Amino acid sequence: MQAEQLKEIVVNALEDVKAQDISVIDVRGRTSVTDYMVLASGTSNRHVRSLADSVVTEAKGNGVRSANVEGANASDWILVDLGDIVVHVMMPATREFYDLERLWRDAPDMGASGSE
Repeated sequence: MQAEQLKEIVVNALEDVKAQDISVIDVRGRTSVTDYMVLASGTSNRHVRSLADSVVTEAKGNGVRSANVEGANASDWILVDLGDIVVHVMMPATREFYDLERLWRDAPDMGASGSE
């Protein structure tokens, strides 16, 4: 599956479970770790877990073989590594504190739709 297709699946999975402030950052050419970072906020620890679960379920349902999940027990920041896409689902305060968007500010922010 192409990174572009996976990015759309991830964004749709987040939107389906009412994620807030979805941001897609194109990091191709800036890191060899991944192509896109997707950030989203949840309204509660339970919502953050549901968002991450939705991403994993939809990715696997579309043929993604492996999804590594980190932080599922803490639930204020869950990272879902899908290879070409890394998804960060956070509580708003955690997202503001770590401010990952600032770290990648030179990378194009593609918004929730995934296009500039």
